[in-house]
Amino acid sequence: MDYSNRDKNKTRRRKYFITKRLDRLFLELYQIYAFVSRFFREVFFPPYEGREIIKQCYEVGVKSLPLITITAFIIGIVFTNQSRPSLAEFGATSWLPALISVAIVRAMGPLVTAIIASGKVGSSIGAELGSMRVTEQIDAMEVSATNPYKFLVVSRVLATTLMIPALTMYTTLVALLGGYVNVHQNELTTLTTFFTQVFDAITFLDIIAASVKSVLFGFTIGMVGCYKGYYSSKGTEGVGKAANSSVVTAMFLIFIEELLTMQVINAIRVM
Repeated sequence: MDYSNRDKNKTRRRKYFITKRLDRLFLELYQIYAFVSRFFREVFFPPYEGREIIKQCYEVGVKSLPLITITAFIIGIVFTNQSRPSLAEFGATSWLPALISVAIVRAMGPLVTAIIASGKVGSSIGAELGSMRVTEQIDAMEVSATNPYKFLVVSRVLATTLMIPALTMYTTLVALLGGYVNVHQNELTTLTTFFTQVFDAITFLDIIAASVKSVLFGFTIGMVGCYKGYYSSKGTEGVGKAANSSVVTAMFLIFIEELLTMQVINAIRVM
């Protein structure tokens, strides 16, 4: 019996190291690791794309203000209106400003901002870079001795990382104003009294935690959108998939990050 021929036939028939799906999974994980690690290598060394970063900050921040303003104001009113009956059962409606501030500053402000941004900004980045990949504009930049990763990815990730915390502070303020409108309408609470109770209820740790989460959410939105768009394929269909998967993946990671950071912050708060 010729064992050598049998071994050769087995080697020829074996196309995958483990299985097709597992091989693709590990290759995808390595590609993600290489993409993220390249950002930290590129961001600290020149050339710096200052104009492109400012442009992307405008696209991420200023153009998101109308949608975030309306959404945050409505959330403040709705949350206040829904919380009032529960507190009224115990005669504790005077605690409404404190309850609103804790809920919005600790969780709702960063989370709502990140969800809105992942839907608006993340899909835009994924579609834009995906269309550039499909139309071979990224390849043309590489041929012309331009670093497409530095110009396209680093600038957009920096813009989302810088602007999402700023948008979070704005969202928090607008949501608190929405809560004040509802409280003033029902309890005739003055603006000074309302915000005095708001700031008495939150701590410096709450503000730091919200800022850290916002930075993390912004980095995630930018990185996911850039990754999905940078490696898109299959023509116009790939552009649509890149935009859609950017939103879904970013939201999924944001909720996981919210859960993990909440556990860490609560552990610090107990210490």
